[in-house]
Amino acid sequence: MRHSRRVERLRFGMLAALLALSVLAGCVPVVPYTAAPSAETPPAPATSTYIPVSQPAATELRSVADVVARVKPAVVAISSEVTTYDLLSRPWTQQSAGSGWIIKEDGYIVTNNHVVEGATSVIVTLDDGRSFEAEGVYTDELTDLAVVKIPVSGLPVAEIGDSAALRIGDPLVAIGNSLGMGISATSGIVSAVGISLASSPGQTLLELVQTDAAINPGNSGGPLVNASGQVVGINSVKIAQIGVEGMGYSITMEQALPVIRDLIDNGRVVRPWFGVGLITVSPVISSRYGLGVDSGVMVTEVVSGSPADKIGLQAGDVITVFGARNMASTHDFIRAINGLAVGNQVEVIYWRGEEKLSAITELAASPAPQG
Repeated sequence: MRHSRRVERLRFGMLAALLALSVLAGCVPVVPYTAAPSAETPPAPATSTYIPVSQPAATELRSVADVVARVKPAVVAISSEVTTYDLLSRPWTQQSAGSGWIIKEDGYIVTNNHVVEGATSVIVTLDDGRSFEAEGVYTDELTDLAVVKIPVSGLPVAEIGDSAALRIGDPLVAIGNSLGMGISATSGIVSAVGISLASSPGQTLLELVQTDAAINPGNSGGPLVNASGQVVGINSVKIAQIGVEGMGYSITMEQALPVIRDLIDNGRVVRPWFGVGLITVSPVISSRYGLGVDSGVMVTEVVSGSPADKIGLQAGDVITVFGARNMASTHDFIRAINGLAVGNQVEVIYWRGEEKLSAITELAASPAPQG
């Protein structure tokens, strides 16, 4: 078991007060959605692998209805059961509804981690009405992404689009199992791009696309689609706050695809790992802890045996440069390490009190999840 050195726990309620985030786990106690077979067959989505290839700009479809008709056959409803225990240790099963979409014809489905996290049973209902129990569930908590495998092949596959090409004002369609009541669609536009949000303590989702297309509980994991009927995002987060009309956020395919590849190929995501806990340094933090600098990222924890431990980092040290990138916030650190690979040599410049130090270390592979 890894031992760590910790600075006193930092209790800041400010972050929670900034944004009231409602993560759409679809935790709505509902009866699992059962689709009725379509009376007419809509245009089949283009077949693709989960590794997109360069292609010319796709032709925009004529209407939202055309977009939905193209993508809907590849959209699924997901029903998850999670067993918990009450104060008397009696089992209690809660059912939640979510969404997903087919990325490979042999039964691989993309959704959110929070849709299936901790589930004892996951049932996938296809657009044609067939239901299958998942034979494999592969998750990545850090990015809130998951892949579900069902025992069937020959499925319609959603085409993947270029999320990097999205511009503010571009039309979008969100498709999913809203409120667990069946597959539905809402339309809107790109409201903003490149958004970062703290979705839970210690978890930040980066480079999200914001949309005003209505996203409700149950939509989590469903596709956000461009005007050409291509998936450009995965509906994941909604801000629910008094006085806020409601802003939906989706993980872009540019960010999601490397994670999805790892989940399909390896069952987990292997990332470069440094082995520290960090918080952003502000003038208030610097004054409170008597730091030698007013900006950077302060080490709160060092995992024993990690690359950070091997160069002697200690709780209370402030990293100002990591891998040739200046550190102004924890977001900067996340972006920096996400751009590196296992085995890369990294220079770390940090302050210990008034002393400026530097060291070079080799990034290790992220440890496998425990349990």
